Amino acid sequence: MQRAAVAGRHTNRGNEQGGDHNTVTISERNPLTATQVGDAPGRGALVSMSDVSKSFDERQVITDLDLDVQPGSIVGLIGPSGCGKTTTVRLMTGLLWPTSGEVRVFGTPAHELSSRQRARIGYLPQIPALFPELSLRENLNFHASMYGLPLRRKRRINELLDWVELSEHRSTRVSDASGGMQRRLALAAAFVQDPVLAFLDEPTAGIDPILRAKFWERFRAMAGAGKTLVVTTQYVGEASECDLVALLSDGELVLFGTPDQLRWAAYEGEVVDVTFDTEPTDDQVAQLAGTDFVVGAIERVERRQLRIVVDDAERAVRDLTGALSAIGLQANEMWEHDVDYDEAFMRVVQRHRDRHQISADASAQESVA
Repeated sequence: MQRAAVAGRHTNRGNEQGGDHNTVTISERNPLTATQVGDAPGRGALVSMSDVSKSFDERQVITDLDLDVQPGSIVGLIGPSGCGKTTTVRLMTGLLWPTSGEVRVFGTPAHELSSRQRARIGYLPQIPALFPELSLRENLNFHASMYGLPLRRKRRINELLDWVELSEHRSTRVSDASGGMQRRLALAAAFVQDPVLAFLDEPTAGIDPILRAKFWERFRAMAGAGKTLVVTTQYVGEASECDLVALLSDGELVLFGTPDQLRWAAYEGEVVDVTFDTEPTDDQVAQLAGTDFVVGAIERVERRQLRIVVDDAERAVRDLTGALSAIGLQANEMWEHDVDYDEAFMRVVQRHRDRHQISADASAQESVA
């Protein structure tokens, strides 16, 4: 199976921050599936997953997952509940062993990492390891002790408490803290030793939008400084904050590419909406579908509105008037449809499930025959 490889920083973010940045070595337009990426393994990958599958009691959770994560990148894992995001992270950290395949971190099998290598890794699990009878500051101090930080670590702990906006509550016992406060404390604990690689399982769950934005600002600064983050999230819109996004569905890697490629994959092309004075006939829609710049299905959004999948929206808007006139249609308005991440997520996942169902139905028919 071919490997999906993270090659560098997201082009748009590099432009925002100024200066020169590496760009991903994949097409900026076409969406990526696991079998469409170049077959050369990424060099210097901090995390490498090769043909990884994981089963629990004969239940397949992860299937043939290939993924390379390079230094200095933010990789987002998104997908429906139960798709295997947390299992993937636990495989990467070495907390789980793959049923088949191999997971390497720093070039070492994940389950064989030395204590020194593990000290370079930060991990935020879904259920944090906090001590309810200790204060927030004492919990951070304990985590610092586990990593062997020197006793003069007060400044580091204060910085982390300030980052997660818990400085005023440093003396509060965990048992008296809200769920959101505990989540923020666990996130701070994941960075107490200043790791070079961090796995964060839903770090912004239950966090208000303003604080989420501050967290992502810090995450981006960390990646800009050369640190690497693998982040699962239940907020699909946070895909825009990542350099590359791995979309999982039913334990399979459906797409791995830039945030823009995720949006492109929603329709497998760019999209133009057109409204008309009269309702287009089925014959006119069929003729329009045969136009050279139309590369996907034409959907009826409303009785007099069509959504057209094209190879290039700018070109299509320019050429559509003539194409429509040739088949007896007059457009009132036309504009590029702006696909958001939620829409892209739902369409890509549903298409993957539909294809699985078609395959399963075909197999069932063959077995009957």
